[in-house]
Amino acid sequence: MRPIIPFVTRISAEEQATWHATFRARMPDFDVRPLADLSDADCRDAKVAIVANPEPAELRRLPSLVFVQSLWAGVERLVSELEDQPFAIVRMTDPQLAETMAEAVLTFVLYLHRDGPAYRAQQIRHVWSERPYRPARERRIGVLGLGNLGALAATRLVANGFPVEGWSRTPKAVAGVSCHSGEDGLDRVLSRSDIVVVLLPLTSGTRALLDARRLARLPSGAALINFARGPIVDTEALVAALDDGHLGHAVLDVFAREPLPADDPLWDHPGVTILPHVSAPTTPETATRLVAENLHRFFATGMIPEAVDRDRGY
Repeated sequence: MRPIIPFVTRISAEEQATWHATFRARMPDFDVRPLADLSDADCRDAKVAIVANPEPAELRRLPSLVFVQSLWAGVERLVSELEDQPFAIVRMTDPQLAETMAEAVLTFVLYLHRDGPAYRAQQIRHVWSERPYRPARERRIGVLGLGNLGALAATRLVANGFPVEGWSRTPKAVAGVSCHSGEDGLDRVLSRSDIVVVLLPLTSGTRALLDARRLARLPSGAALINFARGPIVDTEALVAALDDGHLGHAVLDVFAREPLPADDPLWDHPGVTILPHVSAPTTPETATRLVAENLHRFFATGMIPEAVDRDRGY
């Protein structure tokens, strides 16, 4: 008999259908079902659940869980709202996710580097005016967060000719990247970065990490890309820095509230490019391969995949 695996999610019906089709094709040894389709006995017996932006409280209906496998890299709500639950939380570590993020980082760093926002503004005003070119070697990029996603993004930038400064909570080494850690290290990276890319997990230590004081450390005219989580950047302080001209532009893919409300003033801010949380979507085909490996290993040996450190939050 195939193990029943609850799929707990709030993604759209269309996305759920895509995932279920992929589960059936690539995980035939497991019976993956929506939580709503499970009997009380199924819920009682489930040892593993697959989750994608779930309502954390729904997981309390599964009292025998040993671990939950997230289809996303970000798990901050699971960590913060289920502190009393004993099960392990496993993040998505699909290598394709890092590739997709590195692609997005390079795309929007180049967009800022080649003055994309300024040329867009000129087009709206019907202005034909060439801006001075600046070589990549003269544009320093700061990458905050040197985990799987940040490290690959940083090395991709180095390969394209940019000098890169990286920062992480603890010391890291990334080939070709000048790496820093700690409070002083963060200030150093910010003060040297023409473009800063945020790829940190959201934890109690990173919430509002980029506040008014730290944004002021950036050089005049610097730009910011946030592909991590919205609350890491103090939005009010960011808008103030854009309004007074200290920062030149911000590319925001993540927000404290998503979808971003239609009446949010960020939509109309000339210094902001808004993306609908698309920098690194999980690819069902490659992600499901990783999930299948984790489930096969667990049901064969009882081994739990590497889990989130709840104290650190990632």
